[in-house]
This record gives sequence, C-alpha cells and structure tokens, in this order.
Amino acid sequence: MNKMIKTAVVGASGYTGMELLRLLLMHPNAELCCVTSRQYAGQALSKVFPRYRAAAGSELAFSEPDAKTIAASGAEVAFLALPHGVAAEYTIALLELGIKVIDLSADFRLNDVDVYEEFYGTVHPAQELLKEAVYGFPEVRAEEIAKARLVASPGCYPTSVSLPLLPMLEAKLIDPQSIVTCSMSGVSGAGKTGNVMFSYCEANESARAYSVPKHRHLSEIEQELSIAAGEKVMMSFTPHLIPTHNGICSTTSAKYTGTEADLEKVDVIFKEAYGESYFVRLLGKGKPADTKNVTRTNHIDIGWDYDARTGRLILMSAEDNLGKGAGGQAIQCYNIMFGLDETAGLKNY
Repeated sequence: MNKMIKTAVVGASGYTGMELLRLLLMHPNAELCCVTSRQYAGQALSKVFPRYRAAAGSELAFSEPDAKTIAASGAEVAFLALPHGVAAEYTIALLELGIKVIDLSADFRLNDVDVYEEFYGTVHPAQELLKEAVYGFPEVRAEEIAKARLVASPGCYPTSVSLPLLPMLEAKLIDPQSIVTCSMSGVSGAGKTGNVMFSYCEANESARAYSVPKHRHLSEIEQELSIAAGEKVMMSFTPHLIPTHNGICSTTSAKYTGTEADLEKVDVIFKEAYGESYFVRLLGKGKPADTKNVTRTNHIDIGWDYDARTGRLILMSAEDNLGKGAGGQAIQCYNIMFGLDETAGLKNY
C-alpha cells in the first residue's frame, strides 16, 4: 500500500497553485485534504477548474485560508502559493501547529534580512525562521531538505540561472565577477494580475526587458552563487517577457578560467554534479536548450558552448517556470521530505 500524505495547498487558485493541484491530484502518495482560496471558498475544485473534474479528489471544496482550518483537515504539510509577506504569516502559524511548510514565495529564500528589505521594500516578517529554512534545490541540498520542516522553494529565474552556474563556480572554471545573464520568460511568470503589461494584447507579438537592472530574483541568485564561489558574487541579470504562456530560456556567459584545450573539463564537472539527477538533462557542447522540450515537465535542459573570440563560457538552459521553476520543483522537495522516490508524480511528458 502506498504511503498517503495528507496535503494542503494554500493559495490554490493562481497559476502556480493550479499547477500544484494538477501534480498532486495525479501523485500516487498525495491525499489532498485542504485547498484554500478566498475567491472560491465553498466551491469544488471540479467547478473552478473543470479540467480536473474526472480526477479523484476533485470534489474537494476550497476553504478560507485559515491555519486552524488547515490543521483540522489533518494536513501534514502545506504548500504556500502566496505573495511574499503574506506567506510568512501562515508559515509561523502552521509550523506552530506541527505542519511542515513548502513555501513558494520569496519569504524564506534569503538568509540576510537586509537583502530582503533592499529587494522587497519591507522588513522581513519572520526573521527568526530564516536560519532554519532550507533553500530547496533538490540537486544541491537533498540531505537538508529531507530533514527540514520549512523549505523555501527557489524562484523560476534562479533555478534556470543558478543550476548551470553552481558547478562551474564550485570548480573555479569561471570568473565569478564576469557573469552576465539574459533570461526570457512566458507571461504566466507574473501570476494572475490586472497589470495591463501582461494582458494578451500587450504581450502577444512582443518581447521586452523588464525590472531592469534589479529584478527581485537577483537577490537569491547572487546569494546561491556566492555560496558556491566562496566569495561575494555580483552579476548582470536582464529578464525579458516573451509571448508564451510558460517556459524560461536563460543564456549566461562568464570568463572561462581555463584554455580552449581543456574544455573537456566542462562536461566532466556537469556530469559529476548532475549525472545522477533525473530532472537535469545535460545536452553537451554546442546544444542550445529549447523551451518546447521542457514545458509541462519538471526537467531543466542545460547546454553549453565556448566563445574563443572573447574567452567566455556560454551556458544555456530551459525549464518550465511553473514546473521546475515552481510547482514541480516544490513537489520534488515534497518527495524528498517524506522519503518518497524523488520522481514520484513527476514523470509526466
């Protein structure tokens, strides 16, 4: 008999919440016991999201987001698909009630309160929990995730940018101060918003940079890269909005510290880091990553090349911002936290 885990999703009506529901309804070990949404409280999942109406568990009704209500459902763990600032309030209450938390907001991704205030414009609401929270890169911190009661699921851009860079920095194959990244994201990355910038007529047949020069995700990217490099890393990061629903494509370049003759080191280091990782697919030299190959999956594809003219290593990645960049990666952490096969409920193509 499968081990069944009573699971709650708080803020289940947004794009990330909807992806979490899709994955959890199919998950062999997840028993959805509570889903919350102020907007849809009292309505069944199958009514709000008709695509799920044939799935077991879709008769569950949305409830108001209240920690005691979530606890009364028997939930052992709660995914928080909430805005930053709001998630911390629920995290405190749920942890006190003995419920593990996987937070998909930015509230527990940063370990420096000053950096949080700089990038998010407010004092951190639960500073005492920052040292306990585990930054949820399954390929990097599986042991810590397995023991955690609070996991901060990484942002979508940080996943696509950091996973290719971390092994290169740890191996000292690139100059940490020479990193430049350009990323492109589908419109769903902004969440459900009334901002006209993300409306169909404004985003379709259009591409543009935004949040220049200081996107909020830069804070956690630089944090994780600094840990890997063993020194403070500051980089240039420019995100772009592209007219697709989901998917992120990132291209990073950095000064290569070796020579053209020893480029085989790049593949060796990547294989040492991710060769056993099911969800990281290494494409090799001269193979750009393509979003069409990763959307609706939990995979990240990583390719690379070398620019002999400038002596720069070029790292290319693609992922689904709602999958590996959000809901899928959070489920991957969930599997690790509860001693399940890391791929449970995620082998969907």
